[in-house]
Amino acid sequence: MLDELFGRAELKAEIETLSEENRHLERRLEAEQKRRADAVSDKQDAEETINRLEDRLTALEDKLDRLASGGTETTVEFARRTSLRGDRLDEFLSRLRSIRTGPEGALTVTIDEGRSLPESATTAFEPRTPLLRRAAPGVAYADDMGLVTVVVRPPIQPDPVDQWDDSFLAPEEWFRPTGRFAFGVVRSDVFAVGVYEGVERQSVTGFESDVKSDHSKGGFSQGRFERIRDEQIADHLDAVREELDDVERVDRTILVGERTVLDDLEAAADHTAAVDARGSPQDALESAFRDFWTTRLSVI
Repeated sequence: MLDELFGRAELKAEIETLSEENRHLERRLEAEQKRRADAVSDKQDAEETINRLEDRLTALEDKLDRLASGGTETTVEFARRTSLRGDRLDEFLSRLRSIRTGPEGALTVTIDEGRSLPESATTAFEPRTPLLRRAAPGVAYADDMGLVTVVVRPPIQPDPVDQWDDSFLAPEEWFRPTGRFAFGVVRSDVFAVGVYEGVERQSVTGFESDVKSDHSKGGFSQGRFERIRDEQIADHLDAVREELDDVERVDRTILVGERTVLDDLEAAADHTAAVDARGSPQDALESAFRDFWTTRLSVI
């Protein structure tokens, strides 16, 4: 009676209601945390599966190349080739950076595709220098005791380096997205560009263009079809350039996608690379970003 007189009964009922809502929210939070943990675990399992398949595919491609060139099973081969991203890249870089040698005991040297190998590389990797050429372009690491002999192909080939030191040179910007930059994916009919701060995407824009993909029998000729398609692609690329011009305050611009259209956009980007990115503009962007920021490791 006193509770009703002083209004405490109503307050107690409200407290009980709020407590029940709080318990309900806590249960939802626990369920959401579990769902996210499961999603992370599923993602890690999927990445491990992808990496295993990529390793197997690379091994088969190397064997095919060797047989096609008349090689045999006794030919000098890579001990291992794999792709590094996420936790695997973290572990590799951590181990590489932890190695310490005596003065001038650790070699870091860039190797370019189609160019002669630096003398330091041929000395450190002899007699396996043919593998260096196959792994190029990239960065080669070796120590004076022969314990480390690897080549990595980072997303963007760094400026030339050729140095012996007491540790290996592996700055973050060689392997991961750093700073503020624009990253875009372009196909003949699809475009998307995001502005990133490191791995975090700050904004995204994209569009699809109506570009003819098949020439049906009848109607206009094949020649006219190709001219119309070329005009549509040209209009699409003009729209891409306009979007890229509107991107502001970035340190650099990276464009990936179809090589046939990237060649026409080289002036609009600091770096280009061919990747197989399909789907809608945003799906293509996410897939391309993941694929591009992958490091290729060759153990010699």
